[in-house]
Amino acid sequence: MRAIVIALLALTLSACATVQKLEAASDVHALLISIRDGDEATFDSLVDRRALKREIQGRLVAEASKDSRVPAGLAAILAPGLAELAGETLVQPQVFRSVAEYYGYRQDMKIPGPIGISTMLRQMPDGRVCAVTKKDGPCLLIFAEAPDGRWKLSGFEGDLKMLRLKG
Repeated sequence: MRAIVIALLALTLSACATVQKLEAASDVHALLISIRDGDEATFDSLVDRRALKREIQGRLVAEASKDSRVPAGLAAILAPGLAELAGETLVQPQVFRSVAEYYGYRQDMKIPGPIGISTMLRQMPDGRVCAVTKKDGPCLLIFAEAPDGRWKLSGFEGDLKMLRLKG
C-alpha cells in the first residue's frame, strides 16, 4: 500500500510540473510569435524588463571585473547605466530574433503550438522554466510566472553577443 501511495504522489508531482510547463508554453508561444512578427506590444507584455535589466547589470559587472583594464569600482559605477541602456536597446523583438533562430525558429517558419513548445521547457528547482534546444542542452531563456499569472521572459543566460540588432 505504501508503494502505491508513493507512486501516486510521484505521478501527482510530475503532473503538476507538466501542467506548469504547458501553462508557460502558451506564453512562450505568444512571445515567439511576437518576435517573429515584430509585435512590440505583445513582446513587452511577456517580458519582465526589470528582472532582465538586473541580470544584465550583474553580468556586465562580472564581465568587466574580469577585464584587468577596467577598475572594479568603475565597472560597478557604470553597470547600472549600461544595464538601463541595454534594457531599452536590446530587449525588443528584432534583437531576440537571433535567439529564436538559435532555437531553430526562423522568421519564415511556422512556430509550433504550446504542446510542442512544452516539450522543450525544463522545470527549474525555483519554480521557473527555461527553454532548451535538446533534453540536456543549456538554458538560454528563463521564464518566471508573474503575479498576473502570465509567464514572462525574466532571464537570458546566453552569450550577450547574441543580443544585437540585425541590419
